[in-house]
Amino acid sequence: MDFNVKRLAADAGTFLSRAVQFTEEKLGQAEKTELDAHLENLLVRAEGTKQWTERIMKQTEVLLQPNPNVRLEEFVYEKLEKKVPTRMNNHELLGHSMIDSGNEFGPGTAYGNALIKCGETEKQIGGAERELIQSAAINFLTPFRNFLEGDFKTILKERKLLQVKRLDLDAAKTKLKKARMADARAVVRNQVVLFHISQAEQELRMTQSEFDRQAEITRLLLEGVSSTHAHHLRCLNDFVEAQTTYYAQCYQYMVDLQKQLGSFPSSFSNNNQSSVSGGASISVPTIPVSASLPSVSAGHGSSTASGGFNELRSSNGSRKARVLYDYDAASSSELSLLADEVIMVSSVPGMDSDWLMGERGSQKGKVPITYLELLN
Repeated sequence: MDFNVKRLAADAGTFLSRAVQFTEEKLGQAEKTELDAHLENLLVRAEGTKQWTERIMKQTEVLLQPNPNVRLEEFVYEKLEKKVPTRMNNHELLGHSMIDSGNEFGPGTAYGNALIKCGETEKQIGGAERELIQSAAINFLTPFRNFLEGDFKTILKERKLLQVKRLDLDAAKTKLKKARMADARAVVRNQVVLFHISQAEQELRMTQSEFDRQAEITRLLLEGVSSTHAHHLRCLNDFVEAQTTYYAQCYQYMVDLQKQLGSFPSSFSNNNQSSVSGGASISVPTIPVSASLPSVSAGHGSSTASGGFNELRSSNGSRKARVLYDYDAASSSELSLLADEVIMVSSVPGMDSDWLMGERGSQKGKVPITYLELLN
């Protein structure tokens, strides 16, 4: 019991001396032991590493999950150590909507078929996005989080302890200084003053030793930040590799989809025409597969239709044409059409063979020949 009381009294005395030393330092009434420049630089670097690691983590999480509500929900589940419910990402939601609408319009129609193909591609991109998020979480975000919640917390703990040891050291220095000043003022040196000086010197040696030991421990931990930088560099390489794989997959998916959509126009027409190439193939709208072109006798009718367009091109004149299907212009250089309306068409030198220049009053623009029937 007496031992515990004495220990509590000693702890209270130590705490009081630290508080007094800290207050006097703030008021400029006491000297403060400065850390060596190398240790100060290590502390500054560690703090900078912590701040930038937090910032990079936050922005990476925003990149991988832009929805703040979803991020908050995932954070809560993580703190509760529960599994996050599986939900579709935006690409997968779009893909399902496209597929459902395509099935509604009919897979046998060109528009419905195209929607289904686009939806399947969006779902593939959604799957690739899931793989990117999983890879980034394991190989990039987790190591960064481990540093903040592990190594850096240890550094903070030891740095705080170093501050305590520094206060003890400076308090011991102040105590010795006051004892020597008392001895200098005394007319006759007495044993009590000498005892206080001896006790203060012993306390100073002990606190100096503890401070030096703690400074060395803190220094070793801070120098370990270099290893952290090297580890984070490897994690960064892994993240870049995951992104490279993701974007390469997305690019390939879209190239394949573009090829599929670009092949649609050639399947709509019974005319012996070359398939539209390059960007023009994407701008040509889809026509229901079940729709039929003007009824013509086999061989002869097709040749007549093609011959009419060829004759128009060679004459550089203009003719009337009936529109077979609705057409929405894909750019400002094209002309939108309504089924069964009659417009004037003409050939322009250098224009693609699958297109003509159409005129409706003051409106003028390119029109696809697969939507037209020339009139006599």
